[in-house]
Amino acid sequence: MELRPLGKSGFHVSRLALGTMTWGRDTDEHEARDQLRAFIDAGGNLVDTADVYAEGLSEQIVGQLVDEVGRDAVVIATKAVSKPGTERRFDASRGHLLSSLDASLKRLKTDYVDLWQLHAWDSYTPIDETLGALETAVSSGKVRYAGVSNYSGWQTSKAAALQSAAGKLAPIVSTQVEYSLLQRGIEREVIPAAHDAGIGILPWSPLGRGVLTGKYRFGTPADSRGASSHFASFVSPFLGDESRRIVDALCTAADGLGVAPLEVAIAWVRDRPGVVAPIIGARTAAQLRGALAVEELDLPDEIFIALDEVSTPSRGYPEFGWNQR
Repeated sequence: MELRPLGKSGFHVSRLALGTMTWGRDTDEHEARDQLRAFIDAGGNLVDTADVYAEGLSEQIVGQLVDEVGRDAVVIATKAVSKPGTERRFDASRGHLLSSLDASLKRLKTDYVDLWQLHAWDSYTPIDETLGALETAVSSGKVRYAGVSNYSGWQTSKAAALQSAAGKLAPIVSTQVEYSLLQRGIEREVIPAAHDAGIGILPWSPLGRGVLTGKYRFGTPADSRGASSHFASFVSPFLGDESRRIVDALCTAADGLGVAPLEVAIAWVRDRPGVVAPIIGARTAAQLRGALAVEELDLPDEIFIALDEVSTPSRGYPEFGWNQR
């Protein structure tokens, strides 16, 4: 699998990443082991998790499996900041971040993480305090590189500028954001901000929360996330008429190429400007292998352009200037 640099760093990662949000909840240890083996066999190395996935069980399983395959075989990316189930949902204070990092390292059974990401913006904590925690983590050797996640355009620019201006040890090298044919909102402000700062983009949910597999075209399968009590509200925003039009175009393109719709959807995101590695999450190893087949696919220009046109979000002022329509 091709390796790509993460932002303006010397850090190179596989151009597909393995997501582990379902590990410990919908994906048991045995399926997770098969997924990791399939991913490594395909040449992948970037494995993404978070301290809150499955209440820490995801990190725990990642740590156990990485211990089996060898630490050098895997690039571990994790996150901190989120505090689900508490009155304060996001906490990027120095105390919470550094305590979370120590807990993550223990669950991951490692002395360091390759990429430590701020999971969300915390409006209650001064950004200087948050970035200071990144500095401490990197200078201690517990973190190699720092990134952000789910930041808006101005938040991304502010964090990157503060780190760059101070010449600090932990520049922001990546931003993890939702990006797919069904969710292109980051093109308005986040992508320009990332490009300006030299930050690499790690798209989460490149399959449009599963809708771009095409399985929801004629209804909601009983065994799908859209039919589950805890994921139905997550999937439903992408089940409207506009999404259906995009999915139909995607399926037509996939039929013409003789591949699965999910391969076309992933390839489209993977090769967008600024993208480093779409994060592929799957419940089973069989599903993951289907997604990994995209490594053999390069979209013809005409299909890339057609999908771009059919899914382009409306934009205007101020993205294109006050005097442009």
